Amino acid sequence: MRGASLVRQEQDRGSIFAGQALPHLDAMYAVAVRLTGDQKEAEDLVQDAMLRGFKFFEKFQQGTNLKAWLLKIMTNIFLNKVKKIAARPPMVEFETVEDFIGEAQESARDVPSTSEDFRELLDEDVAKALDELPIEYRTPVLLSAIEGLSYRQIAEAMDCPVGTVMSRLYRGRRMLERSLKPYARSIRFLKKPGDK
Repeated sequence: MRGASLVRQEQDRGSIFAGQALPHLDAMYAVAVRLTGDQKEAEDLVQDAMLRGFKFFEKFQQGTNLKAWLLKIMTNIFLNKVKKIAARPPMVEFETVEDFIGEAQESARDVPSTSEDFRELLDEDVAKALDELPIEYRTPVLLSAIEGLSYRQIAEAMDCPVGTVMSRLYRGRRMLERSLKPYARSIRFLKKPGDK
């Protein structure tokens, strides 16, 4: 009887977690795609974050922002993977470099956006400029511009002080502005010097 009671409690906990977390799945996936640049890696990242969120759900403070909490978990998983990869010495077989570059270019062109609205908002030049931002600037820009999180929520998600978020957002936005000036002029959003 006691075993059945424990199974029932775990099922109840799973139902509560699913009910609260699943509405944030699309937002998490959109951020994951922008972070990883790869649909499959984004799916894995979201799955890892949801599993970890479920595992530590009892530590979540009910009544606070679950979306920010899940994004924090996901961002930490991603940043830890990036650190591990950066710490590893690169191993490349020379014969496969050309094939790899061709495949990477193809997959980069084929990465779909998760929402129609997001796809309409970002033209290829804007998405490219965003993807070229260093990860420490891209993450807060994505969480602010795409997900609409506040400085405090971004700080929680990135596990850093609010001042750091503000600084990184400022720098990230300036980098985007510099890289998008030619694009803005090409669509006549900005006037060229001498234009009336």
